[in-house]
Amino acid sequence: QVQLVESGGGLVQAGGSLRLTCSASVRIFSSYAWFRQAPGKEREFVAGITWNDGATYYADSVKGRFTISRDMIKAMVYLQMNSLKPEDTALYYCAADRSIVNYVATGSQDFSTWGQGTQVTVSS
Repeated sequence: QVQLVESGGGLVQAGGSLRLTCSASVRIFSSYAWFRQAPGKEREFVAGITWNDGATYYADSVKGRFTISRDMIKAMVYLQMNSLKPEDTALYYCAADRSIVNYVATGSQDFSTWGQGTQVTVSS
């Protein structure tokens, strides 16, 4: 069974940093993204990356603070989060798909495989 597993969440003070990791059980995906969902809010796109050429795209709310990257040898995707704010508090999900090629998708409906989520809490 194809799985995505997230790790790296936790509690951090405002201004701090965390790095999330998404590990795939197989190397079949062509596109990855991070989404997040805060209590009472809809799931929203955070950042995405294409596997082959590493093209990236970010939500305006995290641009300049978050960086998405991939390790092609380890088949892992990372989300480095700096200058964290209380409004970044959410459950963060890794998503992937093998039919999205050569562009960064931003809609949750575009991704077929999801991880279970990792909680990020930023205190003020």
